Amino acid sequence: MSGPLFPFKGRWPAIHERAFVAPSASVIGDVTLEEDASVWYGCVLRGDTNFIRIGARSNVQDGTIIHVNAGTMPAVIGADVTIGHACIIHACTLKDRAFVGMGATVLDKAVIEEGGMLGAGGLLAPGKVIGPNELWLGAPARLARVMSAEERAGWDKTAPHYVELAREHRASL
Repeated sequence: MSGPLFPFKGRWPAIHERAFVAPSASVIGDVTLEEDASVWYGCVLRGDTNFIRIGARSNVQDGTIIHVNAGTMPAVIGADVTIGHACIIHACTLKDRAFVGMGATVLDKAVIEEGGMLGAGGLLAPGKVIGPNELWLGAPARLARVMSAEERAGWDKTAPHYVELAREHRASL
């Protein structure tokens, strides 16, 4: 099941057969979704002037916008990444197991390293880097603390939950 897919200059999105794109999401141009990735209702992924890659089991929740920077910076999202509702992800890199809280914004050339987290409503300024397992909060975002292994493990349950939820939505549509 896949929502609206649109070409841009002859490039069509590449959606793995087990990925889920909600019917009201729009996926445009050079966008790749790997196995069990999910793009939820009302999202826009616009890979027009550069590419967007969404890794396996990553989830892009309702109302999120992902865009790129012309020729200079794609949007690269690793595996098992969670992007909360109503986020803006612009020309940046989210490595495996990164977590972006609801309503947060990640700007050009920013990086969230493996297991790093930007809290809800946060604004990660251009070029900033959230280190592994770091929690950053605020606008502009600043380091709040390094998460314990136990705390981080709790957040790691989100991606598998969304894989199962996507299967349920696909079966219901």
